[in-house]
Amino acid sequence: MTVCVRFAGRVDEMFRGRLGRVLWPALAVLAVAGCNEKNEYVAPPPPTVTVAPALQQPVTRYLELTGNTASINTVDLNARVQGFLTSINYQDGALVKKGTTLFVIEQDQYKADVDQAKATLAAKQAAQVQAEAEFNRQNQLAKQDFASQATLDQARAKRDGAVADVQNAQASLVLAEINLGYTEVRAPFDGVVTAHLQDVGALVGYGSPTKLATIVEVDPIYVWFTLSETQVLRIKEGLAKMGKTLRSVQADLNNISVEIGLQTEEGYPHKGKLDYIAPQVDPNTGTLTVRAIFENKDLSLIPGLFARIRLPLGPSSETVLVLDSTIGTNQSGSYVLTVGADGVVKQTNVGLGQIQGQGLRAVTAGLAKGDQVIVNGMQRAVPGSKVTVQQGAMVAEEPKKPIAPAAAPSAPKN
Repeated sequence: MTVCVRFAGRVDEMFRGRLGRVLWPALAVLAVAGCNEKNEYVAPPPPTVTVAPALQQPVTRYLELTGNTASINTVDLNARVQGFLTSINYQDGALVKKGTTLFVIEQDQYKADVDQAKATLAAKQAAQVQAEAEFNRQNQLAKQDFASQATLDQARAKRDGAVADVQNAQASLVLAEINLGYTEVRAPFDGVVTAHLQDVGALVGYGSPTKLATIVEVDPIYVWFTLSETQVLRIKEGLAKMGKTLRSVQADLNNISVEIGLQTEEGYPHKGKLDYIAPQVDPNTGTLTVRAIFENKDLSLIPGLFARIRLPLGPSSETVLVLDSTIGTNQSGSYVLTVGADGVVKQTNVGLGQIQGQGLRAVTAGLAKGDQVIVNGMQRAVPGSKVTVQQGAMVAEEPKKPIAPAAAPSAPKN
């Protein structure tokens, strides 16, 4: 009432004079009427949020690991015979086929050794023919009592010695041909050859084998990784529920798929098969070594790369899914905001699984199919308060495309 009186006083001062005396009674009535009204607080309407029902779809549980790619075969190419390097028949880093001649060592001496061994073999074969004929002649004479037993024995010994000489000459020829073959260093399998380590004209194979280069097989390719002791025990528990053991799985490794992705790739685009499981856990590291094999015809994988690995833990099962963007975290763990039938917001703690496609994440505990999850307006929702609900869909929003810059004005034509 004090405010109204002051307001009336101010009006009286403002409207002194004849006009004021005419309007003053009307203003006073309005002021008194306004002072009799009561001011009451009106609560704002509940905030509006968008909700969507939690999905349920078949989901395969995976074990996510890390590992490294490795070649199936890596072999050093060595010079096994002594000589000067006469030619290098490949480009450094080239992909070559099995049997391709990569290096040639001077062959003149080794070709001469082969020719000499062939000549020696021919001489020994001729001597064998003569010794065989002499033995046959002495054998006929001995039957007619025209030759002594001692003479026959000498002919037999000479014949047997000639046979041994031929065999020795044949072995010498084989060794000479082998050494000649060593003058050409060939690719033992399909692969990529590293840069050559010796130049043309270098003396190689002197005293000990000389390393010339290395060949690496890259198709297919291995991926090695390890499982911790805890992960191994969990896998064994899962297999036991299906009536299997780790050893029984090892007998059928080719039916277990493995997926990998490189650091710059999204998801796991490379598909392979499990290839090897170590027979025991390493007591020093507490890990079990596992290997997978992948086709690599496009050579997109090279040995030594870091790889993200995804290994299925069993068949797919029905799993609740929500948008990963709807999940919050606090000291008690992960949670989502849900709205009940009474329109009241509830904070629901959840257990999280793995990210699936389209921005969805598996929820292992806390939610059921159809629970109304807030997908938009979470910042306006307070647990325990009411909200106005708009129905939406459990679909990730498409990223907005950047606005293209305006085209520069063209220069005026002359």
